[in-house]
Amino acid sequence: MIESGGAADGRATAEGGVPAGGRVTPKAVRATVDAVWRLESARIVAALMRLLHDVGRAEEVAQDALVAALEQWPATGVPGNPGAWLTAVAKRRAVDRIRRERRFEEMAPRLAVDALEEQPDDVLRLMFISCHPALGPRTRAALTLRMVAGLSAGEIARAFLTTEPVVRQRIAEARRVLAEVRARFELPPPDELAGRLSSVLEVLYLIFNEGYAATAGDDLLRPELTREAVRLARILAELAPGEAEVHGLVALMEIQASRSAARTGPDGAPIQLHEQNRGLWDQLLIRRGFGAMLRAREIGGTPGPYVLQAAIAVCHAQARAAADTDWTQIVTLYELLERLVPTPVVRLNRAVAVSFARGPGPALDLVEPLLADPALRDFHLLPSVRADLLRRLGRASEASREFTRAAGLATNAAERAFLEHRAEAEESRAEAEDRRAEAEERRAEAQPTEPGEPAAQDEQDEPDEQDGSAGRTLGEAADAFLGRTDFEAATRRSYQQTMRRLRRTVGDRLPLSALTAGDVARAFVTAWGDAAPATWNRHVAAVRTFAAWLGDPAMADSLSRKDIGRAVVAVPVRAVRWDHDSTPLRERALWTLLQESGAPIQAVLALDVEDLDLEDRRARAGRRWVTWRSGTARLLPRLLAGRTRGPVFLAERKPVPSRPLADADRCPETGRRRLSYERAEYLCKRATGHTLGALKHPPNGQP
Repeated sequence: MIESGGAADGRATAEGGVPAGGRVTPKAVRATVDAVWRLESARIVAALMRLLHDVGRAEEVAQDALVAALEQWPATGVPGNPGAWLTAVAKRRAVDRIRRERRFEEMAPRLAVDALEEQPDDVLRLMFISCHPALGPRTRAALTLRMVAGLSAGEIARAFLTTEPVVRQRIAEARRVLAEVRARFELPPPDELAGRLSSVLEVLYLIFNEGYAATAGDDLLRPELTREAVRLARILAELAPGEAEVHGLVALMEIQASRSAARTGPDGAPIQLHEQNRGLWDQLLIRRGFGAMLRAREIGGTPGPYVLQAAIAVCHAQARAAADTDWTQIVTLYELLERLVPTPVVRLNRAVAVSFARGPGPALDLVEPLLADPALRDFHLLPSVRADLLRRLGRASEASREFTRAAGLATNAAERAFLEHRAEAEESRAEAEDRRAEAEERRAEAQPTEPGEPAAQDEQDEPDEQDGSAGRTLGEAADAFLGRTDFEAATRRSYQQTMRRLRRTVGDRLPLSALTAGDVARAFVTAWGDAAPATWNRHVAAVRTFAAWLGDPAMADSLSRKDIGRAVVAVPVRAVRWDHDSTPLRERALWTLLQESGAPIQAVLALDVEDLDLEDRRARAGRRWVTWRSGTARLLPRLLAGRTRGPVFLAERKPVPSRPLADADRCPETGRRRLSYERAEYLCKRATGHTLGALKHPPNGQP
């Protein structure tokens, strides 16, 4: 809370001061409202959630209170406790809204005096709501920054380098999903607490990492996101003081944030950890991190992922110089972390630690298997780490190619420029080594082997004009191949998809003379290992055509076509679980209706509200009836939400004006279009892992 009418974060003071109870300028009021909202928004919205039990409605009422402040404070002055003023006004407006909706008697128990007072766990409840597992990671992050951190849609958009409409759409979608899954404003039960808390920590660390190492844009750092993530983590630690993982995350963030001033040079280029000026590390943040780590250890229990990562950060912070780092201990901590979180990224980080503890050779042995992992196929740090290991092993030419491949995968401009610079440096080093080797070879050849024997004459190899790949890189050859004029447009597009992935996986600058059948096979497994046989075979055909054009058909020798088979293996629809609470209401209703009716998907998607006979549990679909049982009967009324016309199953968005739509496929009440087969196919595959065509429905009426 803001006490004595003072400014928050110094913003109002910078505007000339905002005295309590006196007339102030609108500009000063705006600054104070912004500051108070940033500090108090979570408590205000959480208190309203206790009354309204709806995220969207709670935020609307809170915004009404902000508007009231902007209108009244210039004349009356800023109150002594602006946060309490906003909360009181917002609660009164919430009660007024409930009365207007004629639900006062129904809501009376919630309007008791104790319900209107702030509860100690309200903000924690709000965090659990905004990080609900039914939402995607990016949507959780946007909603958390909006609801808990108090950032505007514009601020979130700038932080994540996207547009304000995109952020607003994510937040609106989050509200819709939370309403559909009936997310409750309460703490999770004990058996769900660990999983739900993990979701909150994951979102906070995602926000922090986007600020600490931005995935896109021109700058490596986005300090505003880092600060917000640390602030929210500190709040969470106060609300859940007995959770070691929360304190572990706070320690990890504090220590990592302490290095911010040393992570980039004057030109914005990244500086690697072992090359940083440790005198620039923020000692206050390091001490705070150590304090959070001590609290995590005092709680005890088996260390979790964040406590282990914080312990690694502590090892770095305790070393006065890079040479003093206890890499053996860090390797041990990464081995423990890998047992808890056996992901390829953790394995890659362990390999980096091993390179400093035992040398680049053993580390490279750990990295090589990761090249075939599909999860890392577009992860620029994999070729970057591999390039650095090759550099330390003296393999400059290979290191240059890997740095170039990493730069091609990097989406952040600062990182891309840094990797390109390293690639050029290694290329120059490789050329210098080649010149030295040639000079040594010429000197050796110039000396007679026997007394009186003339020196050997240089023999110039005639270039093999028949070899179209001589001296060319994969990128150059691919461009020439795709530039052929005898390809039809569809064929060229298909070949472009194949070559784009091959180039990203293997590297544009790899000489064709160094490209092996094993490299191509590894790229295929990484890119299309889990693809359908038809997709795999299409890409195989493209590479075989490319290899034949080069005059090197052996390049594709390790690739074989997959048997498509004559029939798709059917999966009984009743064997697929899609009734999980996190599944959106529309999908649950659609899957349940398909399961209970056995009707074709096209017939179900074609149903209109007017066709339904909810009482008799049936609907007319052309010349046949679609019938259902209790599961669908429970879900359909909730799905329709009072609609009386239009398609039963609707798409998420309204159609764009440029795409005309038949009236029969548009809901006259919402403006949204009928759910298409293609979208239903995508939703089914995402939810169940199977296509609609692969699901075998039981005969109508059978379980």
